[in-house]
Amino acid sequence: MRPVDMAREHGLSTQAIRNYEDAGILPAADRTVHGYRTYTPLHAKALRAFLALVPGHGHQTATSIMRAVNAGATEDALRLIDESHGQLLDDRRTLQAVEAALRDLAPVPQERGDTFIGPLARRLGLRAATLRKWENAGLVRPRRDPRTGYRIYSAADVRDVRLAHQLRRGGYLLEQIAPLIAQVRSAGGITPLESTLHDWQARLSTRGRAMLKGATDLDAYLRARERPSERPASIQ
Repeated sequence: MRPVDMAREHGLSTQAIRNYEDAGILPAADRTVHGYRTYTPLHAKALRAFLALVPGHGHQTATSIMRAVNAGATEDALRLIDESHGQLLDDRRTLQAVEAALRDLAPVPQERGDTFIGPLARRLGLRAATLRKWENAGLVRPRRDPRTGYRIYSAADVRDVRLAHQLRRGGYLLEQIAPLIAQVRSAGGITPLESTLHDWQARLSTRGRAMLKGATDLDAYLRARERPSERPASIQ
């Protein structure tokens, strides 16, 4: 197979195929006497596996997985896959935590739960600079002590910080979070975030399905590598 034959199936350029080989995503190709690369069905399976891994694991992790496989370090590749699945599970738990937090968005008395920026940052595992950045972005609006100028976070402010923290972990940008929190403040409920949570859940499901597809194509490639008849001379 020529690079163009590999590229045509996936709508890629021939340069992309060469780049994938140079990056270790594809096993090294044999060369003709004139120096032209020649690919085999094993290379085609490697390309399908990589392209299937990207949607679920991301380009960087998919690249690392394929490099490990092509280097004969299958256990390292499986560990990377396990880590991605672990991150997906963490993201699902984060979504559940956000949903639980929103269900508890009841009015809170302003005179209870006051805290300062340092203790709040430590409690949530954040930096004080992060909380100040969120304040500048409009995510939280602590009042100031009139004598000292220190920020004072009420129970409602803490709720907003926790919600922002969860949404940031879910991959949302500050400019996306600010209007959502503003809506929650004014509405006093979870309705403004229902469509966001639904979208978040859909993205996690899509990622999970993509991981299944990637696993299937990677397994096909691993099985092919185990058959000596399918391996090109360069990796035998």
